[in-house]
Amino acid sequence: MKKICVVTSTRAEYGIMSSLIDKIDRDSDLELLLIVTGTHLSEKFWHTYREITSPITKKIDIEIEQKPARAMSVAIEKFYGTFMELKPDILVILGDRYEIMAVAIAAMLSNVPIAHICGGESTEGIIDEAIRHSITKMSHLHFTSCEEYRERVIQLGENPDRVFNVGSLSVENIAKTQLLTKKDLENKLNFKFGEKNLLVTFHPVTLENDTVSEHFKELLDALSELKNTKIIFTKPNSDDGSNEIFELIDHYVFNHDNAIAFTSMGKLLYFSTMQFVDGLVGNSSSGIMEAPSFKIGTINIGDRQRGRIQSESIINCNATQEGISNALHKLYSEKFQQTLKTTINCYKQKGTADSIINTLRKIDARKLLKKRFYNLEVV
Repeated sequence: MKKICVVTSTRAEYGIMSSLIDKIDRDSDLELLLIVTGTHLSEKFWHTYREITSPITKKIDIEIEQKPARAMSVAIEKFYGTFMELKPDILVILGDRYEIMAVAIAAMLSNVPIAHICGGESTEGIIDEAIRHSITKMSHLHFTSCEEYRERVIQLGENPDRVFNVGSLSVENIAKTQLLTKKDLENKLNFKFGEKNLLVTFHPVTLENDTVSEHFKELLDALSELKNTKIIFTKPNSDDGSNEIFELIDHYVFNHDNAIAFTSMGKLLYFSTMQFVDGLVGNSSSGIMEAPSFKIGTINIGDRQRGRIQSESIINCNATQEGISNALHKLYSEKFQQTLKTTINCYKQKGTADSIINTLRKIDARKLLKKRFYNLEVV
């Protein structure tokens, strides 16, 4: 039986991979080794490992609330030892967080082949850009969410036979999730939706110095101008600068009875909320990849997601009060609302998780470690 090790470090990444993890666990040809780390084990982030439904093989504390360099060094040492102990046939990881890069380094050092999900994407405003491409070069199988991203992974020298455009797991999960009714959701959130409603998700832009508070205050000033609008905040992950956003959100909610905040909503509450709001405001990849499936607009602030393929439901703006206010005006305009009715999510494909499972099942892991740089033909 082939041993497939999956590592999850955040609530968001687990929400994306949850259906894939469940399928691996149920597959008679595969053995799931599920390792939980990162913010899942942090009290500050509400110990989100408790939301995981699949059997957990091991929990590894990497001191995620310390500086990223410290968390990475701890992760490399602990995961190296774990991989030498468990001897997985393939490691499956997703995305571009610094702790996942540390996991990839540990796997590389212990000769464990890596299957990477969501490679080839571009986010020009954050360090995730460099981390993502670095993980691509350490990986042996690649599952991308768009054809353009597949081509970019090949451009990085990866063999086309090992690069698969499968679509987005998170988008596929929306169709598979039985969303709550508005009444049930309001009871779960202890929050009543209003005439207008916005979901706000904002993260630090890690390639900019000292802009976190400034940009987020501009957003809060724009939100304060709105009338008859309820605001639902989701708090950021453990990037540098996230503490400042935490404090600003808490202060805003304390002083505004039309707002509420959550450290972790989980996939069900998050997706259920998206179906009842007018738009998603902030700089999260969720606004680019998932919001279009709900036929709602996204106000994408600043450079954090610059470079990603976008549907026509995305409104890009500068991180200024004026820019955000103008974007909010466009969001509620009749013309823009009409365009949302025909929005197509460019990340949607059928059978995403099954495509990954089928590849993991049939691939000969023993032949993955040695790979040759793939050179593009020069025209």
